[in-house]
Amino acid sequence: MHALIIEDEALIAMTIQEALTSYDFTSFDVAWSEEEAVRVAALRRPALITADGQLRPGSGIDAVNVICSYGSIPVIFITATPTEVERRMPDHPLVVKPFSNEAIFSALKLAMSNPQ
Repeated sequence: MHALIIEDEALIAMTIQEALTSYDFTSFDVAWSEEEAVRVAALRRPALITADGQLRPGSGIDAVNVICSYGSIPVIFITATPTEVERRMPDHPLVVKPFSNEAIFSALKLAMSNPQ
């Protein structure tokens, strides 16, 4: 399965990728900005999106809104600033940084069973 990781911090993106690898994801794209995330998702539609709420530049929330306007994709938000995600995207699983693999796995099960 293919996942899109929307994250502007390389170490965190690698940690998320490692966690998803142990859950049978075999290919990944990492997008550092809102614009790049939308572009990458259009080229290769992911089976899952993980997104940080705030990016430099842009917003993971806005990127997810654009990407998912073309069709439902399971999404997990992984962010250190959960307030905006909780307000704007309450139906998506949320993992607060710093996170554990167990937190990602729990959110992943929820997201995959109930794509928005």
